[in-house]
Amino acid sequence: MFKTIKSDLPASIVVFFVALPLCLGIALASGAPLFSGVIAGIVGGIIVGALSGSKIGVSGPAAGLAAIVLTAIASLGGYENFLVAVVLGGIIQIVFGMLKAGVIGYYFPSSVIKGMLTGIGIIIILKQIPHFFGYDAEPEGAVSFVEPSGENTFSAIFSIVDNITTGSMIIGFIGLAILILWDKVLSKKGKIFQLIQGPLVAVVVGIIFYVVTQGNETLGIQASHLVSVPIPESVDSFLAQFTFPNFSAITNYEVWVTAFTIALVASLETLLCVEATDKLDPHKNVTPTNRELVAQGTGNILSGLIGGLPITQVIVRSSANIQSGGRSKMSTIIHGFFLLISVILIPTLLNKIPLSVLAAILLVVGYKLAKPSLFKQMYALGWKQFVPFMVTVSGIVFTDLLTGISLGLAVGVVVILIKSYQNSHFLHIEDKSNGVHKIKMTLAEEVTFFNKGAILKELDNLEENSYLELDVRKTRFLDHDIIEILQDFAFKAKERNINIKLISERGIVENPPSFIEFFKLRPKAA
Repeated sequence: MFKTIKSDLPASIVVFFVALPLCLGIALASGAPLFSGVIAGIVGGIIVGALSGSKIGVSGPAAGLAAIVLTAIASLGGYENFLVAVVLGGIIQIVFGMLKAGVIGYYFPSSVIKGMLTGIGIIIILKQIPHFFGYDAEPEGAVSFVEPSGENTFSAIFSIVDNITTGSMIIGFIGLAILILWDKVLSKKGKIFQLIQGPLVAVVVGIIFYVVTQGNETLGIQASHLVSVPIPESVDSFLAQFTFPNFSAITNYEVWVTAFTIALVASLETLLCVEATDKLDPHKNVTPTNRELVAQGTGNILSGLIGGLPITQVIVRSSANIQSGGRSKMSTIIHGFFLLISVILIPTLLNKIPLSVLAAILLVVGYKLAKPSLFKQMYALGWKQFVPFMVTVSGIVFTDLLTGISLGLAVGVVVILIKSYQNSHFLHIEDKSNGVHKIKMTLAEEVTFFNKGAILKELDNLEENSYLELDVRKTRFLDHDIIEILQDFAFKAKERNINIKLISERGIVENPPSFIEFFKLRPKAA
């Protein structure tokens, strides 16, 4: 892990600045103590980060669980009773991992995963626009279309006109300019600009702006538009922020129902995020999903025991980590230590950071997730990819994360059932070892995204220095998801010294440079 510390340390700083307001905002939206969000962020970074097999995934409190938490705290009779459900939910997640339920993550179509990433990118942008202009009526981290105040995503944006905070808006634009300049120009000028990340500079400038303009009627920024970390006055007051579960509530039936709900929703969000981050990862690492469920369960047990919110792997933080150059789990772990150290040593300094500067950072993250070129790319892949993609995006923007994904998945399944059928003999493996480990894989006539898990498993199980013959002469329909798996595997094959012979109706190709380009040339099936 320490081999990539030069990349991981700068990335961890960016993730820290993204995670801090989200931890606080999600706690506020959940009706839980503010410090509970920070606890979950620390545990998600240090504990889950250390136990997880993901190199670039970042865990912490998730906005998708906020509504569940808010309702459960009220129905269970208090936060201490709710924490019992968090602990039990963590135990259930470990059981899921031991039962190898993580395989579910492989059965989400690529179009839905890309729609999820794009939808989250759009919702980040829409939700951060009010904060960017100094209108902070809703807490950071809100992702649902209908907000707790009764406003929705778009009405909140329209409300900006009458609620602009001049100082917040100015430093927001300054921060955004710094980020763009750093990303497009300075990062290419020297190593110092790669080591010191633009978001850190933007935050420092934001703090300086707040201090300099303090007391100014026009440019001054009020406390309500700044980060709000609890400030302990002593060691005792710091320790008093930790809440412990009331285990006498364990016999309450509703506690168990809440625990199963947390375990199911948190596991699903984590598996979706794992699939999405692996797809974003430029190094094409594959995260072991069952190990991830065990790591998440362990994190939730610890978080619940000391007063933290439920934890999942979170796409916003994970994508910020990837975009900032994070290479190993050290960036995740270090960001957790930054959260811990900062709330102990410098909470007063943190409370001088304008929310509009952090909104600028998240706007950049959102744009990189939802680039306009992606819509064009998905449209070019045909309606079987584009329709589920757009349904997922629209569902996330106009409802919430899980509803949007469910809608996209339902449409994706219908599209596949219309256009193809699942052939149980989709993969034939023949060991042709004779001194050299030689494997022949023959794909069937119809190969759909239902076959992702098995094909991915077989490719990952190939030994180093192997020789793979991939026969697609009989294949008439090859799902784009499978082509992407082959494309990613070709990248890993070079590192593992695996040679690939692609046998098709058009001839034989040794180590094709691009599976995507190769299969574009195939005649389309009727």
